Amino acid sequence: MSEKSSTNPGAAGRAPAADRPADLRNVVLVGHSGAGKTTLVEALALASGAINRAGRVEDGGCLSDHDEIEHRQQRSVQLSLVPVDWGGIKINLLDTPGYADFVGELRAGLRAADAALFVVSAADGVAGATRMVWDECAAVGMPRALVVTHLEAARADFDEMTRRCAVTFGGDDVDAVLPLYLPLYGTPGADGHAPADGHAPVEGLIGLLTQRVFDYSSGERTERAPTDEELPLIEAARNRLIEGIIAESEDETLMNRYLAGEEIDVKTLVGDLETAVARGSFHPVLAAAPAVEGARQGLGTVELLELISGGFPTPAEREAPAVTGPDGSPRQSLSCDPEGPLAAEVVKTSSDPYVGRISLVRVFSGTLRPDETVHVSGHGLEDRGHEDHDVDERVGALSTPFGKQQRPLPRAVAGDLACVAKLTRAETGDTLSAKDDPLLMEPWAMPDPLLPVAIRAHSKADEDKLSQGLARLVAEDPTMRLEHNQDTRQVVLWCMGEAHADVALERLRSRYGVQVDTVDHKVALRETFGGSAAGRGRHVKQSGGHGQFAICEIQVEPLPGGSGIEFVDKVVGGAVPRQFIPSVEKGVRAQAARGIAAGYPLVDIRVTLLDGKSHSVDSSDAAFQTAGALALREAAAQTTVDLLEPVADVQVLVPDEYVGPVLSDLSGRRGRVVGTEQSGAGRTLVRAEVPEIEISRYAVDLRSLSHGTGRFGRGYLRHEPMPAQLAAKVRQQEAVVA
Repeated sequence: MSEKSSTNPGAAGRAPAADRPADLRNVVLVGHSGAGKTTLVEALALASGAINRAGRVEDGGCLSDHDEIEHRQQRSVQLSLVPVDWGGIKINLLDTPGYADFVGELRAGLRAADAALFVVSAADGVAGATRMVWDECAAVGMPRALVVTHLEAARADFDEMTRRCAVTFGGDDVDAVLPLYLPLYGTPGADGHAPADGHAPVEGLIGLLTQRVFDYSSGERTERAPTDEELPLIEAARNRLIEGIIAESEDETLMNRYLAGEEIDVKTLVGDLETAVARGSFHPVLAAAPAVEGARQGLGTVELLELISGGFPTPAEREAPAVTGPDGSPRQSLSCDPEGPLAAEVVKTSSDPYVGRISLVRVFSGTLRPDETVHVSGHGLEDRGHEDHDVDERVGALSTPFGKQQRPLPRAVAGDLACVAKLTRAETGDTLSAKDDPLLMEPWAMPDPLLPVAIRAHSKADEDKLSQGLARLVAEDPTMRLEHNQDTRQVVLWCMGEAHADVALERLRSRYGVQVDTVDHKVALRETFGGSAAGRGRHVKQSGGHGQFAICEIQVEPLPGGSGIEFVDKVVGGAVPRQFIPSVEKGVRAQAARGIAAGYPLVDIRVTLLDGKSHSVDSSDAAFQTAGALALREAAAQTTVDLLEPVADVQVLVPDEYVGPVLSDLSGRRGRVVGTEQSGAGRTLVRAEVPEIEISRYAVDLRSLSHGTGRFGRGYLRHEPMPAQLAAKVRQQEAVVA
């Protein structure tokens, strides 16, 4: 931040520790997949001394993306914590997946952090999904800075990338997003920028405030004065940066002094810059690149570590989440005080084959110590397979992760992050507090999983382990929902997208030893009568001893949607004895539940019992149940039976430029658009009614249609008749399966 030359103040092979919130910084790295977040984390760890030049921790293993699935897929799929030390400041770097399917891991990182570092690729630009996360951070006032990577790419242009970031993220105030340094190219063109082919190496950075050059060409950061040719290249950018900083200064006289020609002291500018960054009103842009082979410091790593340690807020400067008692009773607001009441939150849950369950915990108040008993309170998400928690548990060992290793921590003070072993009941989102003063934190927003994946056990052995494996899988991931659909008799995992589903099934196989097969997801169809019809049920059998005798006559009429099944008794003269009338109704309802045409439940009919016959000896409850079922089936044969499909109320939120394609796509799904409305600047909310059978994969299709910027929600609206041609196709498919 101060643009000073720095040596390595970290210590390789030792877990950084902090005894007070002032010595902590929690930073989440955000950006689209492939932007270079994980590479940047490793470059920062190398520059700080947390890992060696081979990119490995002292006791072996890669620092991040050490999960087998991440190695196989060559991308991050989970939140990773990498703590480093810089000048006595413990920096918790939270590396998040960039792929949209793993937004739950991103939200967990945002919850645990006090500032965000947005990583953008000079080769790819700014993704729409990244802009949405920026808006989320802005809504809560989270400090943000930007790092431009991939400057070595063909036609990469730092100036152009910075301009685009200012337009995208600055909104009405483009001077709130400005670079602190300009890249120094090895073979500058006439204007000091990279040649047109974009292949000139970036060998250093020019500090705009101090007007010093930081040269990384040797692999070690060296400092020198700019040459006469380099000074003119930074004049315009420097003046704009100074004006941007002064505009955010609390000293109202500073701008007048600057405009009057006074040279403002660099120390004053740096102080105002740090204040503006910490309060989230100014967003500096930096450049970074990994170290060259054999070198220790990558381009911009020292500058970035200085920014984080000097310009990002401490945990004490950020407001803690609201808390109540587990019963909802009001409680006093928390402060980031190591001596205060214990209040911590599980932000991530994972499993280790040797240690068992590991919970990543952010401590917001008090001090968490190993081997103490804490109270676990959880909101519960019953619709996602998560139960409410209100129990006491003993905390296991505390540790901090370094690659695959877990290094012991003696304690975790307010503001710190730690891994806790053997919390068998706690799940992601649960609150840990003192057992004699239990608390419950306000939950963070978690997106709904909207892609259904129907599964079944691959073998009998897998079937025996499936229930436990699914329960453990869902406990780790609050963005996943487990459904046992009674109508379709399917086990359904609701996921965020295809990549999320692939990772979930792979974890189920590799971690919990459960092999499953995916099957076509079914929607809960219904049947109903297309017109009125009469039916006669005759169940007469004689096979020695007591026989079976029951005859009933019914009339069936269709009812409006949502009416269910009505049973009316109009028997006169005791043709059906009173004790057997409930038996007829029971048989009718049982047959309706099984279906009469394609095997789907029958609904929205009125069944009227008109007449019947009985036998004083051979009539029975079972006989009249059978007769009632037979009568309903005969009535169905006398008329048409319609298939009813569920219709969903769908709300789609997209940028204005994608409204046309979204409307066209919904129309192609037999959707009926019921309205559109503006929802914030440049975004439109589209409301439609769409058959659920048409939107099973809408989570994937909308992402493609809107380039990752669209969001949608769905809710059951009603069942309505399915078009005859489609209904015939469904019946044919059911007949083949049968």
